[in-house]
Amino acid sequence: MKPICLFVAIVACVFFSCKPGDHWKLAWSDEFEYNGLPDVTKWSYDTLGNEWGWGNNEAQFYTAGKLQNAFVSDGTLKISALIDSAGGKRYTSARLVTRGKGDWLFGKFEIRAKLPTGKGTWPAIWMMPTDSYYGDWPGSGEIDIMENVGFNPDTILATVHTKRYNHVIGTQTSGKMHVPTAYTGFHVYGLEWDENELRAYIDGKHYYTHKNEHNGPDTWPFDKRFHLILNLAVGGNWGGAMGIDENGFPKVMEIDYVRVFQKEE
Repeated sequence: MKPICLFVAIVACVFFSCKPGDHWKLAWSDEFEYNGLPDVTKWSYDTLGNEWGWGNNEAQFYTAGKLQNAFVSDGTLKISALIDSAGGKRYTSARLVTRGKGDWLFGKFEIRAKLPTGKGTWPAIWMMPTDSYYGDWPGSGEIDIMENVGFNPDTILATVHTKRYNHVIGTQTSGKMHVPTAYTGFHVYGLEWDENELRAYIDGKHYYTHKNEHNGPDTWPFDKRFHLILNLAVGGNWGGAMGIDENGFPKVMEIDYVRVFQKEE
């Protein structure tokens, strides 16, 4: 993404895609205008859940610093899932996080990405609490800006998990949008988050809202810092529900940019 494109995107945000009266200032970004491993000043690798399958019985082993699984070239970040055994798993991939390098309370988040397809893929763009102030998951919350599974490639979901609203008890709140070109072209997956609600967008079109019910952290733990996560899982309880098709590997999630805006006072 070239500088002039960044300028146009910021102007568009200010004048078109934000709520009336909102003015946003770019606070953090990665435009991926370099080559090699992801910028270590902005991204870390999350591997701690490899031993227990991340709670979702996922089939991949997330690596750290392995160029084949996460690399930047030609202006985009590629997160690649490979048939490449490691750690007792048949597949490898990467899970990048901004924790400790990019943590925010409220803001506007835009991630322009092209998704993989094929049964067994499970790409996600999401946020988790940095400090787990309200306890372990789901008490401190989870914000899924974009989730997709390869057996249902045209459907994008945004979801919120809290102690009262989560998938374990079947009460999660979600929105979905039909995006038939999610895996053939780039789309901007967005979130606006303030003290009153969370709003999800695709290409500036609003399709999901989770409101603050003002009755405590069981429904609204979103008054603490969160960080971003980019990952491509393989299999798992949801991603692997229809099996894993090994045709077409490696599978790649490609990210053009990640931008975080804060409201101007």
